Amino acid sequence: MERNNSSSLRRGIALLDAVATATPSGGATLTELAAAVGVHKSSALRLLAPLAEAGLVRVEAGRHLLGPRAAQLGRGYLDSVDLRALAQPALRRLVEETGESVHLVLPDLPDMVYIDKIDGPGRVRMNSYVGSRQPAHSTGVGRAYLAFADPRDVDAVVGHGLAARTERTVTEPAAFRAELSAVRERGYAVDDIENEPDIRCVAAPVFDHDGAVVAAVSVAGLATRVTPDRFERLGEQVVAAGRAVSDQLGGG
Repeated sequence: MERNNSSSLRRGIALLDAVATATPSGGATLTELAAAVGVHKSSALRLLAPLAEAGLVRVEAGRHLLGPRAAQLGRGYLDSVDLRALAQPALRRLVEETGESVHLVLPDLPDMVYIDKIDGPGRVRMNSYVGSRQPAHSTGVGRAYLAFADPRDVDAVVGHGLAARTERTVTEPAAFRAELSAVRERGYAVDDIENEPDIRCVAAPVFDHDGAVVAAVSVAGLATRVTPDRFERLGEQVVAAGRAVSDQLGGG
């Protein structure tokens, strides 16, 4: 009996997952759900009944969608999330993969606030430290965030002024907006010695369960190590890290 109950629970969870997957596109019929999980329609109907009673699933015009209780459970999880702790595995993996320092930052526009930093093996001295602030417009993390942010946030940053931090900082509004467009296209941002002398950074956004950008992760190091020929590979790695953190927030 215990084995049967466990099997039913697993199938019920699989059905709930199938409903969640189908909800954004308008839900799924009983036939579609049964096929997705590999059970008979009668079994799917029986398993869906307690999920509907609990408010986890609702039925509209013959199609099954997530119910209001699912939102409550999701909100409870998100309210308990410690972003810094949640991101640690992805950040540590990124250090191991790249051999460079990594950062996790949050926006406080026109700046970005560094909430975590893990030094690479070389322990390169940088201005970044936990609690520090750096301009959004001249940092990779800031551009990774702004490229996917509300356009009004971009307007506010541009309106605040694009001050030169180094001789390479992009300070012309049209060029800055063009760079944000390029970031959106390739998925990652580059600070090519634009915020600190001799430091390059490659960064990617982090998204929440609503698909909104909420943070950014980056790899940074000496310009002699983080060379342009590494940008593409580092971009792939930092995008993967950002996606891993996003997945934990329900944004995958």
